[in-house]
Amino acid sequence: MEMPRPTPLILLATSLLVLALPEPASCAYPVLIPVAKDPATSLYTIPIRDGHNHVIDLAGPLLWSTCASDHLPAAFSCNATECRHANAYRAPSCRIAGQPCKKQCKAYPYNPITGQCAAANLVHTRFIANTTDGKNPLQQVSVQAVAACAPRNILASLPRDVTGVAGLSASGLALPAQVAASHRVSRKFMLCLPRHGEGVAIFGGGALFLLPESSMGDLTTTLAFTPLRSRKDNPLYYIPVQGIAVNQAQVPFPANALTAGGVVLCTRVAYTALRADVYRPVVDAFDRALARNDAKVPAVAPFELCYRSSMLWNTRLGYAVPDIALVLEGGKSWTFVGSNSMVDVNSQTACLALVEMKGVKAGDPSAAAVVVGGFQMENHLLQFDLEKQQLGFAKVPFFSACSNFNFTKTQ
Repeated sequence: MEMPRPTPLILLATSLLVLALPEPASCAYPVLIPVAKDPATSLYTIPIRDGHNHVIDLAGPLLWSTCASDHLPAAFSCNATECRHANAYRAPSCRIAGQPCKKQCKAYPYNPITGQCAAANLVHTRFIANTTDGKNPLQQVSVQAVAACAPRNILASLPRDVTGVAGLSASGLALPAQVAASHRVSRKFMLCLPRHGEGVAIFGGGALFLLPESSMGDLTTTLAFTPLRSRKDNPLYYIPVQGIAVNQAQVPFPANALTAGGVVLCTRVAYTALRADVYRPVVDAFDRALARNDAKVPAVAPFELCYRSSMLWNTRLGYAVPDIALVLEGGKSWTFVGSNSMVDVNSQTACLALVEMKGVKAGDPSAAAVVVGGFQMENHLLQFDLEKQQLGFAKVPFFSACSNFNFTKTQ
């Protein structure tokens, strides 16, 4: 029996329905944003709105900027999901954040360096970025977002050309979640922080190729993984570190020294900071392993161990000094070679780029045991997978750098 043929009207309705279906997340290209390092503050910035820079903050729960005429008011009620996200994490230094919500939602953006905060309205905004195939920028896209509109007086101590902060935490109003919602990409992002030039932030997964491309291929295939942990009422990213090794030898610590407070990743601090009960054993182990008292020079604040740089061997991996490794679960290690453990403080002096936390008692569980700073993360590819709750990490090969992404658009 011959089946009845669909009428043109049915075919048209079906076609419109197919066109109206949302594009699967797997088909959307990731979003690319360049990252720069401010030489005066050692903070990292991305261009967000009309080319205005925002400091990136791995622990930031919000996207906020100074108020602008193109911001559209967003009248969220106190019970709105956006209001709950905006107030999920409150800076301990922000006393006004404890006030009850009345009718219209308020957010409390804060300066990650000074801790200064302000009550602010939520607004609708957008910024222009590019999609990417991991090799080049592809096409411009408009990313819609909800941001807090903050007064200019909370910008103190941030880079001069900055107008706000782009939070990168797992919060619902931080940049990763907002890009994922706006462009239907996965809730993961990659950071490749530069020492000089422009590095890369890619939101939504995908590959990453750095020049010379023919020598390396997709860097994401070299990633090792460790769990990303979180703590209640705290937006910081924690990783489970079981020990620290210097030249592959485990450093002895007091019991529970690393688990008390944990190990966090932080772009707010320039150099890795260690609590006193962790700092002293690591620095002493490094000093013994290097065994170059003949090259030592007086300390240069904020560093303790400093050397005459001309007396240290220089290699393609930086100074020839003992490796320092964070020993992770499953026998994995995140290793820092001379290029990430030694810093030139002047033309004649290089110092171990670790600092001791101030104002924190040894063993205090309320303070992190280790805060991994920006200098140590530079020229490493870091992938924050918020869906699988894992961190991918890999050292960029010595013949390339995070600033070697090809920002030239393909035709």
